[in-house]
Amino acid sequence: MTRRVRRRTCREREGRVVRSSSRAGSAGVEDEEDAPAAELDWKALPDDTMLQLFARLNYRDRASMAAACRAWRALGSSPCLWSELDLRAHRCDREVASSLAERCGSLRRLRLRGHEAVEAVPGLRARGLREVVADGCRGLTDATLAVLAARHEDLERLQIGPDPLERISSDALRQVALCCSRLRRLRLSGLREADAGAVGALARYCPLLEDVAFLDCGTVDEAALAGIHSLRFLSVAGCRSLKWATASTSWTQLPSLIAIDVSRTDVPTNAISRLISNSKTLKLICALNCISVEEELVQDPSVFRNTKGKLVLTVKSHIFKSITTMFPGVDVKEHEVFNQCNWRHNGIAGDTMTWLEWILSQSLLRIAESNPQGMDEFWLQQGTALLLRLLKSSQEDVQERAATALATFVVMDDESANVDPARSEAVMQNGGIRMLLDLARCSRESAQSEAAKAIANLSVNTKVAKAVADEGGIAILTSLAKSMNRLVAEEAAGGLWNLSVGEDHKAAIAVSGGIKALVDLIYRWPAGTDGVLERAAGALANLAADDKCSLEVAKAGGVHALVTLARSCKLEGVLEQAARALANLAAHGDNNDNNAAVGQEAGALEALVQLTGSQNEGVRQEAAGALWNLSFDDRNREAIAAVGGVEALVSLVQQCLNGSEGLQERAAGALWGLSVSEANSIAIGQGGGVAPLLTLARSEVEDVHETAAGALWNLAFYSGNALRIVEEGGVPVLVSICSTSGSKMARFMSALALAYMFDGRMDEVALVGTSSDSSSKSVNVEGARRIAFKHIETFVLTFSDPQMFSVAATSSAPAALSQVAEVVFIHEAGHLRCSGAEIGRFVAMLRNPSPILRACAAFALLQFTIPGGRHAVHHAGLLQKAGAGRVLRAAAAATTASIEAKIFARIVLRNLEHHQSGMST
Repeated sequence: MTRRVRRRTCREREGRVVRSSSRAGSAGVEDEEDAPAAELDWKALPDDTMLQLFARLNYRDRASMAAACRAWRALGSSPCLWSELDLRAHRCDREVASSLAERCGSLRRLRLRGHEAVEAVPGLRARGLREVVADGCRGLTDATLAVLAARHEDLERLQIGPDPLERISSDALRQVALCCSRLRRLRLSGLREADAGAVGALARYCPLLEDVAFLDCGTVDEAALAGIHSLRFLSVAGCRSLKWATASTSWTQLPSLIAIDVSRTDVPTNAISRLISNSKTLKLICALNCISVEEELVQDPSVFRNTKGKLVLTVKSHIFKSITTMFPGVDVKEHEVFNQCNWRHNGIAGDTMTWLEWILSQSLLRIAESNPQGMDEFWLQQGTALLLRLLKSSQEDVQERAATALATFVVMDDESANVDPARSEAVMQNGGIRMLLDLARCSRESAQSEAAKAIANLSVNTKVAKAVADEGGIAILTSLAKSMNRLVAEEAAGGLWNLSVGEDHKAAIAVSGGIKALVDLIYRWPAGTDGVLERAAGALANLAADDKCSLEVAKAGGVHALVTLARSCKLEGVLEQAARALANLAAHGDNNDNNAAVGQEAGALEALVQLTGSQNEGVRQEAAGALWNLSFDDRNREAIAAVGGVEALVSLVQQCLNGSEGLQERAAGALWGLSVSEANSIAIGQGGGVAPLLTLARSEVEDVHETAAGALWNLAFYSGNALRIVEEGGVPVLVSICSTSGSKMARFMSALALAYMFDGRMDEVALVGTSSDSSSKSVNVEGARRIAFKHIETFVLTFSDPQMFSVAATSSAPAALSQVAEVVFIHEAGHLRCSGAEIGRFVAMLRNPSPILRACAAFALLQFTIPGGRHAVHHAGLLQKAGAGRVLRAAAAATTASIEAKIFARIVLRNLEHHQSGMST
């Protein structure tokens, strides 16, 4: 049979990083270590210090810490700790809001995720709220928004997006206007409409409103917006139904308008020109990814040359250089335009730059998500640098959105996880890796998750992965993977998954404690959290492909964790990665005990057998691969059969004939492994396994027909199966592989299968057929035998060099035989392991009347006993037990034998002497 190590990981990539650690001893260190550590009385710390510690905790940890004692409870309720609250990373419902209510009397700023969280806001009883920022609110309704506004009349800033608010109508906008007269900023995404009545209400009841953003909205009344006389900043980015003639005329009447964002719209250049010409206060127009404008700029780059001091930003303009003009009289370098120090002496410019940062982060993320054609030049020359500058913004949501955009704009194909090498390397070359790692180390969990996501996506590029490792990113991601915040842990696990593809990164992940962290993730999160579980299992699968790391995975409890996923999880992505991880754990053969450990884990084999019937091809493929590797252990092989593995895999191989190459290879491989035992081999033949294996053997894909040939070789050992192969038309299939395959292994195993079939043992079975009802197919066994012998002989002769063999035949020098052995050895054959019965059969062939079979048998025994082969010592021992020495000497001296048979027999004798001397010493 064969035992081939299949270490399946994600697509292998180049890139190496060497990580080493050393500990230098010095005088006095030992004394310091031996000295007793001074005890710290936490209760004696100053209140200011404790408040700083409280401020760095999320609300749950803060509440837990406050429960320690009365003093800390009082400190934990300090109003300064509860002026801001970010609940995006945590579940927020009415029960949670009620538990927090007594602390929220001074709450001024609130960040949320999900419409359920917005519904719970009134329960906080934070009547003094000034700002609400929410995302993920696609299900938000008019009623909920109206209640939010009614309960918080002091609201000054309301921002909900970027998910479209498809259930919010103009009625809710009117309620916001009526209730929140102090409103200064209103930013909403994806409204169905903002009609004249709603916008008019904002103009009438919100006299302080200066910043309005209706992003990606269905319809917006352009003329009504001109009624908001306090408006300084306006964004209609992504709105595709605007009447630009009306807009460009009416908006010029706004007396305080400073900046407009028309990015991602169909705005024509003449509308922008009218705004430039007619507005007395307008200073900035942002028009990124506006197709009409860009097309006209290509035809006439001077379109906006005479802007009367007004700045127009497009993807065709030099954005950094253009922004420097906003600071007249100040020497501002291009790379410092987003530095707040340059804004302090100019309030208008400062407000504008703060707004511009937010606008750019929004537009760049949207552009990255849609990934329009023709943007490569922009991303490489300006876009990447812009995102990295925004990564340092003082506005938290701008930072996070920039990190999300960096994670998004490099991805070319979500399905295959392809990233653009030029874009990802541009991030690296501009110092982006260090910036992202710094952001990942901050105390804000929302920023940690977005930074980790960007690092994960960028690390698909091997050069960037090396830079991440060199910058200490593995330790940072490992630390984040231990987070109690699921989103942070999920993205960190994704980063470790991508980094673990690199062979040199595996050891670094193990040293940093990453393996234990990944295993703990599986135990920590319930089965419904598919993202974190798939990433953790995928990373463990990659790490398990390494011999040393596989031991660490098992030591950390990984076998039980992965088997638990395989048995209980219903998510296909998780199941695929769990099965792949178990396959890789079992792939190391005799190097460690993981193969046996996986087989002995309760329910492991049953789960994998069941997964071969999954509706998902990836799950079936990895489950079959795991069973293939596990079948190399004798106990596993029989246990797999006992839980229905033979029937399941025969069914799989029958169904996968139109499947992927990977599925076909693994299905055939699993049958190859199981067919080592006589009972399994016979059951495979009787269960209908021969015909589909012959179909796979016809495949033009080398790995597929090689694996199928291995399975057929094992099956052919038993006479009933041998006749089935003949009856199913298998001789021409095996002959074709033997003569034309590009794989020496495939040719070798097909030749051995043919030798098994026609060494005489099948003859008695052929007289009665393979079925008791005498319905077996009529075949010409003798004709098939002649064809088989012809091609076996041709195969053996392909390894013959007349001149070299002639020298070896006449020379007694060991070097001559060694030279022949080196030329004819098939290196992959060193992985093949034969039973005593198989070795005995080859020894019997050495006595066969056919010189072709004698030469084939000698050639096979040469492959199995060559020094250095994985199982050579095992085979040599079996030959000695069978008393093969005398038979081999006779074969080497036979006058009727071919020169090849004689030389091969002499080499086998030399191999036996080598192994015998090795065992004696």
